[in-house]
Amino acid sequence: MVWRASAKIPFAGSRFRRCIGLPLLTQRLFEKNTMPDPIALSLTPRLRSTPFTSRVRAAGIKHFTVYNHMLLPTYLHSLEEDYRHLCQSVQLWDVSAQRQVEIRGPDALSLVELMTPRDISRCAVGQCKYAPLVDSDGGIVNDPVILRLAADHFWISVADSDVLLWARGLAAGGKMDVEVEEPDVSPLALQGPVADTVAEALFGSWVRSLRFFRFRDTEIDGIPVVLARSGWGGQGGFEIYLRNSEKGEALWDRIWSAGEVHGIRAGAPNLIDRIETRLLSYGSDMTRQDDPFEAGLEAYCDLDKPAAYLARQTLDSRRNRPPARRLERLVIDGDPIEPNTDRRPLFAPDHAPAGFVSSAVHSPRLGRNIALAMLATEHRDKKLQVRLANGTMRPAMMANEHWEPASI
Repeated sequence: MVWRASAKIPFAGSRFRRCIGLPLLTQRLFEKNTMPDPIALSLTPRLRSTPFTSRVRAAGIKHFTVYNHMLLPTYLHSLEEDYRHLCQSVQLWDVSAQRQVEIRGPDALSLVELMTPRDISRCAVGQCKYAPLVDSDGGIVNDPVILRLAADHFWISVADSDVLLWARGLAAGGKMDVEVEEPDVSPLALQGPVADTVAEALFGSWVRSLRFFRFRDTEIDGIPVVLARSGWGGQGGFEIYLRNSEKGEALWDRIWSAGEVHGIRAGAPNLIDRIETRLLSYGSDMTRQDDPFEAGLEAYCDLDKPAAYLARQTLDSRRNRPPARRLERLVIDGDPIEPNTDRRPLFAPDHAPAGFVSSAVHSPRLGRNIALAMLATEHRDKKLQVRLANGTMRPAMMANEHWEPASI
């Protein structure tokens, strides 16, 4: 999933209303017995609200993080309660922080190709592609979904890093004939097994035939949107890209009305669902210090594509040698753990450093603690120990794609 920095969109006022009309508000980000490490989040004009913030708060969400300089809800009741509801019903998420970097003009395709080892020339108009953005050193700059709106028009729907500035720098340095801006586009996500039913009530029966990672320009009651079958979760659904932020409350209300009979709730990308599905979080599970091979993203790289891209020489030199470390699934023994708020160190049986846990949570469905971890390949088949935030050590071991621990 993904989100941005500066742009043409106002930081306050009618389009992006503050949560409260005060110059500064301190509110709880996490509360006791729901997430670790209670802290306070201070809202200032630098921290952008969204076109839907008033409705999100009215729905009861009080827990936010900061993503691309913008508010991102984290949960409504608790991670587990929200997870159970998501798996059986439908939720509406404010994912406006998933900002768009818009690239358009004669050299638009060349610029997008330069930023990623994935072959974007094969992306059809109306199609989305997940694509790691990689610099000349092979480091991952972001892992967005790229939408192709026309032959020379793209949205890069970015994770939490300042891709807009990087893209503008590449365009200026390459003297490319393109416009690179942040458009007035703010996505909502309609997610869960009942999402298709709600979407059909809003748009018509055609939505059921919309294929995964395909999108269509459409409208709801005259409100312009792009509807994509996509989302940062494993339960299925849609992302609805609002193209006029002044219509945010009206769009939310219309979707909410269609979903009420189906038990719709406000929600947010869910950590339990994300880890179960192995959806990566940029800045947590990988950064610019990691390359696509280490992050397990080589399936999204076309290293021999015809177009020029920044990382060609570096990635070509690494393609035939196993990485020294790799992002893996882990299971962690013992009682349910709290989600981690920082990277937790891993140790081999001889107490040698073996890597770190980047994301961890207890899965009520699986009945075990599950994690994503950057693990040294020399230790991947060994019994490991992870040091939790309270200083205790827990046994851990690699898991397969079904989260079953490996036999050691």
